[in-house]
Amino acid sequence: MPALERERRRFTAALLGADAAPEPDDATERTARGVVVDTTPHLLVVVTPRGEERFLFEPGTTFWRGREVGVGDLREGDDVVVRCAPGGRWVARDVWAQLARVTGVITAADGDTVEVDPGHGRPRATAVIPYRASGRMSVRHPVLEPGYLFDAVGIRDGGEVRALLPATTQPPFPVGEGSRPRPRRDRVPALTAPWRWWRPGGAVPGGPVAVSGSVTWYDPALGRATHVNPLGHLAGAAYPALDRAGDCGPACDRGEACADLPLLSLGTTVAVRNECNGEAAVVEVVDCAAVATRFCDRCAACGGDASGRVAELTLTSFIALGGRPEAGCFNATLTVG
Repeated sequence: MPALERERRRFTAALLGADAAPEPDDATERTARGVVVDTTPHLLVVVTPRGEERFLFEPGTTFWRGREVGVGDLREGDDVVVRCAPGGRWVARDVWAQLARVTGVITAADGDTVEVDPGHGRPRATAVIPYRASGRMSVRHPVLEPGYLFDAVGIRDGGEVRALLPATTQPPFPVGEGSRPRPRRDRVPALTAPWRWWRPGGAVPGGPVAVSGSVTWYDPALGRATHVNPLGHLAGAAYPALDRAGDCGPACDRGEACADLPLLSLGTTVAVRNECNGEAAVVEVVDCAAVATRFCDRCAACGGDASGRVAELTLTSFIALGGRPEAGCFNATLTVG
């Protein structure tokens, strides 16, 4: 963790107490990521940053590679993420191969191919929609033209992503047009400095703030060399409401989030509770999720009705909290302070 973020958390804990700046939970004990080197009917061998790791299967172990498959459909060289069974790291409960996601604003479209800008300095992505996925994609993404939102999960194929599953339903009008729910104004969003909340008119004592909405995921490593790439194992969250004058930076392109979010800084830790399964963890804010401010959608998981995205977890943290990446999201409560 960069020294500035570490110092911020130390300063906050010194002034407000350890509960105001809890240490983030370790997601790496519940997940593993790397490159497949061998498979058998009962064993998966993966090269990870720990070396060569072997994972046994349970009767209910699931495998996903664009759809539910068997272990024999995994290929040597595949990027895989393993969710370990409770009680140990040597049994795989779920395995995903070649996972990829494309989220953002369409900048170009040509037939079944779209180019998407994910915002805030992230590289543009190309998504190809196979014919077998075009029907379900058109239902949730009624207009695939420049200026419209796109969010789909699929598998990585070279430098492209085969978009197979629309993550959520998007509106039939371009970004910036049409009706859009706004955050409540009965509570003014707050800015966390290292030692206090800040509201217009002066500093006030800090206190917990809880917000509800959907949590999605992103892959900081873009599936590249995940057995050695530290971004492939990064735990934490990208947050939609970083301080624009500071941590969001001069190229900040975030809008006003649909969820009623307090302003935060990089290095802040927040508690995330998955409302679909009750699992919770403390995660660190590690990046900007400016693109999430474009989306006012709802996550269909477990009956949630809150509009707006409150965080993008890294792929590792999303899976560690019990999320299924092919579903795209889960409903969650974030508690800060």
